[in-house]
Amino acid sequence: MVVDDHPMWREGVARDLTEAGHQVVASCGEGRQAIRVVTAARPDVVVLDLQLPDVSGVEVIRGLRAAWPQVRVLMLSASGEQQGVLDAVKAGATGYLLKSAALAEFLDAVRRTAAGEPVFTPGLAGLVLGEYRRLAAAGGPAPTGTGASTPRLTDRETEVLRLVAKGMSYKQIAERLGLSHRTVQNHVQNTLGKLQLHNRVELTRYAIERGLDD
Repeated sequence: MVVDDHPMWREGVARDLTEAGHQVVASCGEGRQAIRVVTAARPDVVVLDLQLPDVSGVEVIRGLRAAWPQVRVLMLSASGEQQGVLDAVKAGATGYLLKSAALAEFLDAVRRTAAGEPVFTPGLAGLVLGEYRRLAAAGGPAPTGTGASTPRLTDRETEVLRLVAKGMSYKQIAERLGLSHRTVQNHVQNTLGKLQLHNRVELTRYAIERGLDD
């Protein structure tokens, strides 16, 4: 689903996605409309602009995830302002890409978002990791699944988790460990399930809070 208040931009993004083989199930110009239709449209990924005329992109992210929890949100914004990026990620966005990105980069970001992999414009990944390290150092609230009865992870799952905490992509982790991309993805999904977390952003914070990024 594509959500952007500029008709030409919205139609262009939808056309690019369709030509690349993706099915665009809905297209909206306002945040409240997107929240209303998401349960009927049931998108795997929502490509969402941060600045909308009726409500903020952050509010839309929360509304989308409340209505359709399995949705993954890729922010596509003209702004790379740090607070906007952090607010979007904390609200549940899987990734954040600037509108200046090349088409190939955008399409790759959509595919990776659909697979549950966090995607950020170069420079923003470090910003997000840095913020989670700051929150962990300050004793900020832990995400779901970090209580005393945390399930035991296998050695391989822990190894993958350490590399996730370093900000490495699935491809980089696969190359480092000599595994297939699919195997790494399966390890991450298994770990998410065990820890009752929802995405790799939450998983990264979990790992950082336990010092696994050293």
